[in-house]
Amino acid sequence: MKKIILDKYEQEIENAIKRGEYVSVPKKEFEETKKMFREAARNYLEMKKSKKITLRVKNEDLIRVKAKAERTGIPYQRLIGTLIKQYSEDKIHLAI
Repeated sequence: MKKIILDKYEQEIENAIKRGEYVSVPKKEFEETKKMFREAARNYLEMKKSKKITLRVKNEDLIRVKAKAERTGIPYQRLIGTLIKQYSEDKIHLAI
């Protein structure tokens, strides 16, 4: 029989199994945990997607944003997207 060569990480896992550091969990608990991680992965992927939106703004404001974007050399849609992202991450604040 051919001996399988494990890398360092795989060998650490095998050693931990031999020491009893990993134990089986009941199938129901395993399925619930698997479902939770699958949902978390789906949510993460969904958050990373871009989404088209329709937005009504005053023409005057749009002209100003387009002018600022042109001066900085970026598309105005990217500028608006960046403003939304920075606001959602509390990096900028609005005075309303």
